[in-house]
Amino acid sequence: MTRGRAQDPNVCGVTAAIAVIDGKWKTALLWPLESGPRRPGEMLRLLPGLTEKVLTQALREMEADGLVHREVHDVRPLKTVYSLTDFGRDLCAALAPLSDWGHRRLDRMAENRDESASPRAS
Repeated sequence: MTRGRAQDPNVCGVTAAIAVIDGKWKTALLWPLESGPRRPGEMLRLLPGLTEKVLTQALREMEADGLVHREVHDVRPLKTVYSLTDFGRDLCAALAPLSDWGHRRLDRMAENRDESASPRAS
């Protein structure tokens, strides 16, 4: 999905929402930001496999979409802190039921695997 779809007024609301969270790391970044402001290094430590380049790109896109606020403190070395905006918190609240559904799906898949792996009584 392209970034342009997030601004296209002629797509359905679900498509517009998914365009904003599309990608491997954006939803994962929402989790630590839900609990409060975070520095980039903190987020890198919390999300193994995330690179500094991808983190910077995702945070810039999320800032452009109005989900996160970037605050630079004028100290040496510069200190940058990211936090969720009200709009970003609204998105987290909207994603909570989807997350619940996803966990139920994972539980269901695990049950199906367990059933197919267990020997059947004849």
